[in-house]
Amino acid sequence: MQGSRPRAYLRNCLLGTMAAVLPTSLAALETTLNAPGASKELIQRIEETSSVTTAEARGLDTPLEVLSAALSDYRTIVQILYDEGYFSPVVSIKLDGQEAAELSSLSVPAQINRAVITVDTGPTFTFGTAIVEPMAPQTELPESFATGKLATTGAIQRAASAGVQGWRDAGHAKAAVEGQKVIARHSQNKLDAEIDLAPGPRLTFGKMFIKGDTDVRHRSIEKIAGFPAGEVYSPEKIQKVGTRLRRTGTFSVVSIEEKDTPNPDGTLDFDATFEDLPKRRLTFGVEIASNAGLDVTATWTHRNVFRRAERLRFEAALRNIGGSEDLDGRIGLRLDQPDRLGPDDNTFWSALLERRNTDNYNVSIASLAYGARRTFSDRLYAEASAGFQWSDADDAYGTGRKFQYFILPLRSEWDERDSKVSATRGFYLDAQAMPFIGFSGTDTGIRLFADARTYTSLGTGGQIVLAGRAQVGSVIGPSPSNVTPDFLFFSGGAGTVRGQPFESLGIPVNGGVAGGKSFVGLSGEVRGKINDTISLVGFYDFGTVDTSSFIGSNAEFHSGAGLGVRYDLGGFGPLRLDLALPVQGDTGSGLQFYIGIGQAF
Repeated sequence: MQGSRPRAYLRNCLLGTMAAVLPTSLAALETTLNAPGASKELIQRIEETSSVTTAEARGLDTPLEVLSAALSDYRTIVQILYDEGYFSPVVSIKLDGQEAAELSSLSVPAQINRAVITVDTGPTFTFGTAIVEPMAPQTELPESFATGKLATTGAIQRAASAGVQGWRDAGHAKAAVEGQKVIARHSQNKLDAEIDLAPGPRLTFGKMFIKGDTDVRHRSIEKIAGFPAGEVYSPEKIQKVGTRLRRTGTFSVVSIEEKDTPNPDGTLDFDATFEDLPKRRLTFGVEIASNAGLDVTATWTHRNVFRRAERLRFEAALRNIGGSEDLDGRIGLRLDQPDRLGPDDNTFWSALLERRNTDNYNVSIASLAYGARRTFSDRLYAEASAGFQWSDADDAYGTGRKFQYFILPLRSEWDERDSKVSATRGFYLDAQAMPFIGFSGTDTGIRLFADARTYTSLGTGGQIVLAGRAQVGSVIGPSPSNVTPDFLFFSGGAGTVRGQPFESLGIPVNGGVAGGKSFVGLSGEVRGKINDTISLVGFYDFGTVDTSSFIGSNAEFHSGAGLGVRYDLGGFGPLRLDLALPVQGDTGSGLQFYIGIGQAF
């Protein structure tokens, strides 16, 4: 390549390895980069990559080290220019006026004070011919690899990768690049590139051999993985196997590697290596609201309980510590069993003991259920269960009211947010339906609930985020007086309407407040970043509750608005402080504040 002086470069590299005399130390090196006609981005890239211009940062402090850096820079800079479409560059690197490629490593000057890099990029080249062959059906080459497009080494590399991937997607697991032919036509500023592929045979999945130090039974791993033995090879299928195994939350490492050589019968075996996560994990959470006091939660998780990749989760919560209402809390258990059904399904047991003490009702709840979960993707799942629930309530309708249900909870969650703790784009949807069949004098009906959230950053890269939330709930069937209060709907508090007391809005009954059979909650936020860690938030919340199964014109409603501050805690999400005041309704007055971790929604 013109200007790179390859013979001098190789000669000096060889002599450099033979040098036995250490030169004297280097004074401060003055460096200059001249690249007439080059873009600012290209000049910056050369400056950041060059060993000479970054000599001080790299700790190069002797003349021999600077000479070695200059010799390596010829190839480095030429490669950068190739990447940008310049295939006839001239690169000169002079050390105190002498071309570095002409200096001998055996007679390095005692001192080098100045380095001047001059780059003549020459004209940009475009592709004359751009060929990849043979190509598998459905292969899509990058648009940058085509006749007339700017010729770059990156475009050639991406085209080669796309060609190989096309054959792999078609079942040819050992497809590879067999050869490349690249010719620069300097007189026409054209680059002809031809990539030859070797597809290899079409293979099918063979066996998966389990390796590594894992306590999970191999039979359970096989059932969870759903390894597609006998099916045509597909990278997507093997990726799905790894995803299923990681989803259990049991393993810290899941590595599935194909064997180097296929079997004579056209099958390809895989080695699956696993390492287990620690068996136990403990987490804590805290949230503070001005009138509801302190809420503390803790979860204890035990992985691989019976060596079948199960996950036992114990949850405990204490609420209203120091608040205006009586202390209450809950204890919950859930055991997930991922190897009972198919590869994308698992079964689970759940149990709950809970006491809720609010200004409007007190209720004790016990439930036990067994269900199944189907995972459609990492972002979409659905689950259904069947069980029993017992409630003992004191509310506006009376004291000591008992309810007994056979329940069939159904739930689906679809999460397309870019972050679960501080989303800037995407959406989230949680849809629930729970038919309940009463016995021993309890009424029958169905409870419906949906929580939809959407986010956009308006093209600002997350600097400004608009967030919206809509919650809709309905109980169809019995009258409000014949339903346990925890099935009914209230509005107010951090999860619905900030600025209004927790569950302060309901239906007036007998001088008290009972829950409604329908609910609609709407929330909007504008989030703006001040810097990398601090954001300001403005928000408005609205809630309405009605006695019928659907919101009517006479429904009770209230709203609140305020300002908030967020301090980013990294992967934990932001530390949240919200200050809010009532806007509509007579359920509250005065300033309310809320402190927690993570966005409000």
